[in-house]
Amino acid sequence: MAKIVTFGEIMLRLAPPAFERPLQSPQFVATFGGGEANVAVSTSNYGIASSFVTALPANHDIVDACLRELRGFGVDVSKVLRTKGGRLGVYFLETGANQRASKVIYDRADSSIALAKPGDFDWDAIFDGATWFHITGITPAISQGAADLSMEAVQKAKAKGLTVSCDYNFRKKLWKYGKTAPEVMRELVQFVDVGIANEEDCQESLGVSVDVDVHSGELDTTKYEALAEKMLKEFPSLKMQAITLRESVSASHNGWSACLHDGKKFYLSKKYQITNIVDRVGGGDSFSGGLLGGLHLYPEDPQSALEFAVAASCLKHSITGDYNRVSKADVEGLMKGGGSGRVQR
Repeated sequence: MAKIVTFGEIMLRLAPPAFERPLQSPQFVATFGGGEANVAVSTSNYGIASSFVTALPANHDIVDACLRELRGFGVDVSKVLRTKGGRLGVYFLETGANQRASKVIYDRADSSIALAKPGDFDWDAIFDGATWFHITGITPAISQGAADLSMEAVQKAKAKGLTVSCDYNFRKKLWKYGKTAPEVMRELVQFVDVGIANEEDCQESLGVSVDVDVHSGELDTTKYEALAEKMLKEFPSLKMQAITLRESVSASHNGWSACLHDGKKFYLSKKYQITNIVDRVGGGDSFSGGLLGGLHLYPEDPQSALEFAVAASCLKHSITGDYNRVSKADVEGLMKGGGSGRVQR
């Protein structure tokens, strides 16, 4: 069976209940989340053997609870590095509604993964039996050590013959250690087979752009085809480039679709109108997890793989928390048109 390995940071997520502002009532809902862990949860839910790798502090009850939860989703966490130094990162989320945008505040300085360095992980053991490695642009933004680790990981994965995917995920609040995103990411993407992004990620993480106006209502898909072609041309290692297309009417109403270029053909998905959004944080990760799942479930059918990814991420917008708690059957049900929301008896 295929084995997907993901690598990055997982954090404690603290969010006010429902759509409250921070400390409107004196409580936070505590869950866990992080881009690469979210992907591992998704792919495991689709029946694909999945492993998540990170560094976390040892002798830490909250970390133990985090790892128990991941194991509960079927994610292998046996290669997680437990360290004497560092801490568990935290992020605070205010969930937006209508014209009030969601906000994220990071508290992740000096986390265990930020302090880790090349040589700390046994990649030969981590990649034993694996066929796919997934990373994001978040991890290289955390610290110079995490950037060096990310480069070490993708180089080792390619050397061992794994397919490498990367969600370019630009996080302006994290690039603070002296390097710009393109300085790091353009080198890393030289080792990537499947790229995942939105138009901002391509521009801010890699310095690749076309004239795209995301605020104009209806998106011009020809511009996204041009962007995907430009990415494939600029980074010859890429075999596929996927781009999500989000039309943000408000924090509560988004149009949602995506496109994929495999170097031979440009594919465009169905569009969903997502109204009354419950939680969009993790939506991009659910697309990545859906795309990895779709490419494994429909290896000869890129259109179906793309539709699976878009349907999976559409469903995530109805689920609180970072993780996309849906099954393969749930996603395929929506793909087949089961989006009416009628009670299933």
